Amino acid sequence: MMERRGTVSVIVICYNEERNLPRCLASLAWADEIIVVDSFSTDRTVEIAERSGARTLRHAYDGDIRQRERGFASATGEWFLYVDADEEVTPGLAEEIRAVTGRPDSRDGYEVPRRVKAFGKWIMHGGWYPDYTLRLFRRGRYTAVTEEVHGGFRVNGEAGRLTGLLNHYTYDTIGQYLGKMNDYTSLQISALLREPERSRKPLGKILFSPPAHFLRKYFGLGGYRDGMPGFLLAVLGAIYTLALYAKLWEYRYRQGRGEPLPPVTNVELGAFRR
Repeated sequence: MMERRGTVSVIVICYNEERNLPRCLASLAWADEIIVVDSFSTDRTVEIAERSGARTLRHAYDGDIRQRERGFASATGEWFLYVDADEEVTPGLAEEIRAVTGRPDSRDGYEVPRRVKAFGKWIMHGGWYPDYTLRLFRRGRYTAVTEEVHGGFRVNGEAGRLTGLLNHYTYDTIGQYLGKMNDYTSLQISALLREPERSRKPLGKILFSPPAHFLRKYFGLGGYRDGMPGFLLAVLGAIYTLALYAKLWEYRYRQGRGEPLPPVTNVELGAFRR
């Protein structure tokens, strides 16, 4: 008897991803359904998605998790997989997904290892690899963990791990890193404000966290093995940490003086840019 394969719906969220999207969608040709949730791109993102056969939804961006959940709500598959436009499902991972979704004894969800490419090099040290992330789960067997940045999902049951790689083309340039850093550090303030222990004494964090981050990433986790890209990622990570706690200090300072507060949510950042 032929083994029945569970259907897989893939959700991709996008904003002005005409450069990355063709590679991403080509790696998903095996899927039963592809849904692109677009945040009103001004480039050819929607045209590329529709030309590939993907179904498109459009909604103003209010966070990664909310956008993905809109895709899940309209999906028809028995399994959900989500990827970003700058990611690529390798053939080995696609084969594994097709296999596990066809087995009756499969677990409710699966983590996959991500391999990051930054500044032209695959980064294999410094804590970047393997970056396991939960991406595949059964319909109705997951819960969203909503954060302004780096939220995710958890499985309401047993999770396993796959071995096929999800490629992440993270940073082409230092300018791209700095642009993302500015948004991400602002958005992380929301989470820090809910954790009093982490949000206290920002001056101490400003002084000691950046060098500690560099030493851990570059020496402790072997970032030096990735050459100049590894060094740059460790340095930029230290700068990220400095910016995060400097913004926390700024927020607390303004709050104490009754001054207008800087934007720290996706909705606020969107309004700030307009």
